[in-house]
Amino acid sequence: MAEDVHAHARADEDAACAVAHGGGPTPDEIAHGATPGGPGQDRLLVAVFAGAVSGFLLRYAADAGYQTLLVEPDEERAAGAAMPGLEVTGAVPSDLGDGADVVVTDHHRDELGVALRDALATKARWVGIMGNPRHEGPHVAALAALGVPPAQVARVHRPIGLNIGSRTPSEIAISTLAGLIADRNSRPGGFTF
Repeated sequence: MAEDVHAHARADEDAACAVAHGGGPTPDEIAHGATPGGPGQDRLLVAVFAGAVSGFLLRYAADAGYQTLLVEPDEERAAGAAMPGLEVTGAVPSDLGDGADVVVTDHHRDELGVALRDALATKARWVGIMGNPRHEGPHVAALAALGVPPAQVARVHRPIGLNIGSRTPSEIAISTLAGLIADRNSRPGGFTF
């Protein structure tokens, strides 16, 4: 068994080395369907609410091999967020599987509670919302008002992303995606190995 663990670790190191030296899929190949994890990789990033952060997050996630989906209930905002290859829908799909990560990128929207309630009702692997950890998030009251049990509310991750001191929308997106990748790979997401 120990040999299997060491062989797996060596395979991971070899794969990482190959990618670093140009052996992995190119950004163009990824954009056209090649994923770093190979065929059948079941990774979906659902960004809820159109905005600067969700725009960067969805682009970076696509580059990292995720399928992407934007949930934007406001038709005008949805039309403004449209970009080639991006699926946009008005509500969180009820059939999200355990390969889905849901990130709510705006905690000031009136639709916040409904979007989170619907995400929590799916099999999504991870559900999180942006926000300052020093204050109780408005999602807590919004979900309670919809009758969502406290145990379900506690499933919502907040803050999201790694603590890299991000300030700009692109930095917040990088921090968020890095945190999701670390969580998927059961890693602490820092410089400790």
